Amino acid sequence: MGLDIHVNTDKDEELFPSDYFREGGLSDQHSLSRTFCNFMAARQIDHKPDFESIREITGVDISPLYQMEDFPVEEELDYRLSTAESEAERQALIAEAQLKKQALEGNIDKVLGTIEALISRLGAVDNLKDILLKEAMDPETVSYYFSDFNQDKGKGYIDNNFGHDLRNFKRFLNYAKERGAKTVWFWYG
Repeated sequence: MGLDIHVNTDKDEELFPSDYFREGGLSDQHSLSRTFCNFMAARQIDHKPDFESIREITGVDISPLYQMEDFPVEEELDYRLSTAESEAERQALIAEAQLKKQALEGNIDKVLGTIEALISRLGAVDNLKDILLKEAMDPETVSYYFSDFNQDKGKGYIDNNFGHDLRNFKRFLNYAKERGAKTVWFWYG
């Protein structure tokens, strides 16, 4: 087992009918791979993350994607509140969580624009994996994940390449937006 990344919305109840997660269902068209999860989390380590290289190559502001990680997950907030040492600390944690939620409100168009810009600009880069291999911590993964950007490699989740993940992400955002979602964030689990 490993860590997975999920995109949540303010309309999750309407987005996931009972057959959504069946094999061959919509989740296959929307899921992000574990490699994408690792890719997003890489900025937490002491190395230049591949996403920073992507930003430099494309000129696309990727901060809306990083901001999606800031949404306060209820379970985490509950834990932090349970370990708070004073009522003042509890109130500060609640206020911080509310500010983080407010900062993301209505971000779906900004995130969708970021994904569309990445797809457009990276689709024109012929040697993406070669560029990224120069600074790669994991050359084998980079060699596969960033190859054949314009082709969907993998099965919707397993063994996706970066292009497939971005196209799945875009499909999910459009699906969510059509159903009234206005705010999106990442959840790791």
